[in-house]
Amino acid sequence: MALDKNELMRAYRTMKTIREFESRVAREFEAGTLPGFTHLYLGQEAIATGVCMHLSDADFISSTHRGHGHCIAKGCDVKKMMLELYCKRDGLCHGKGGSMHIADISKGMLGANAIVGAGAPLAAGAALTAKTLGTGNMAVAFGGDGALNTGSVFETMNFAVVLKLPLIFAIEKNGYGEHTRIRYNLGSKDISSRTAGFGMPVVVIDGTDFFAVYDAMAEAVRHIRAGKGPYAIEAIAPRWRGHFEGDPQTYRSPEEIKESREKKDAVKNFRERVLREQTLDQATLDGIDAEVMALIEESVVQAKAAEPPRAEDLTTDVYVSY
Repeated sequence: MALDKNELMRAYRTMKTIREFESRVAREFEAGTLPGFTHLYLGQEAIATGVCMHLSDADFISSTHRGHGHCIAKGCDVKKMMLELYCKRDGLCHGKGGSMHIADISKGMLGANAIVGAGAPLAAGAALTAKTLGTGNMAVAFGGDGALNTGSVFETMNFAVVLKLPLIFAIEKNGYGEHTRIRYNLGSKDISSRTAGFGMPVVVIDGTDFFAVYDAMAEAVRHIRAGKGPYAIEAIAPRWRGHFEGDPQTYRSPEEIKESREKKDAVKNFRERVLREQTLDQATLDGIDAEVMALIEESVVQAKAAEPPRAEDLTTDVYVSY
């Protein structure tokens, strides 16, 4: 699909923001200024961006423990995200969610989830609501190699096909389920054929190519709009960092990691393509870079200085009375 200049600028800004947000989080975590635990989305920026550019705030996504990229692509406030990672009172979840439970329902972001595979049923619930109420909206369930080996995802796929839900499964295949290679822990050796076995179309694409992701998502949306039920996109993109920050990655070779950074850089490849095709110019891209870097720096400075939750906040947002 052809994208105009504004759409290309939006795509680049989103991917660049994810890249710099995650890179800064990595540095802050290593410096010991960032509390808690975190899993970074570096290397997979094109997937969240290409998928979420087709969604509105009224469409829902469910995320994973590696959810910062999904949050940014769905339009969540970057400064409030950083506040949340620093567990501050004005964060998206008032400092109570942190990295692995960051959410913003107003943007259709149902939340990162520390339980592998647990996001898919949530997205199915949102899709069922959209179908029942006839809103015309849809949901996307993000999940990686590990999630595709869980019963909750299998049941959700079957449920979605049976009820023809407007649900898209965005499978982020990096080749590992935590620290285990997929060729060892996947009995069928093939995610796409097993997913298709549930009765939905599946397309396999290069998840480091924004344009491939964007076009695949466009086709998935057309399928959903036609009332044909769920659709799956298997986007292959190696993550640059370990499963978690601090992971020594002894299960991967240095050569594999180096090759991913050099040949599978979604941001670099996007930039080179739009310059080559003259759809965006150097000055425009450099301007976006400067704005993103300023935003990330301001976010970190603000987060470090912000107020932590108060003692009286302990019991708020915990219990709900119906």
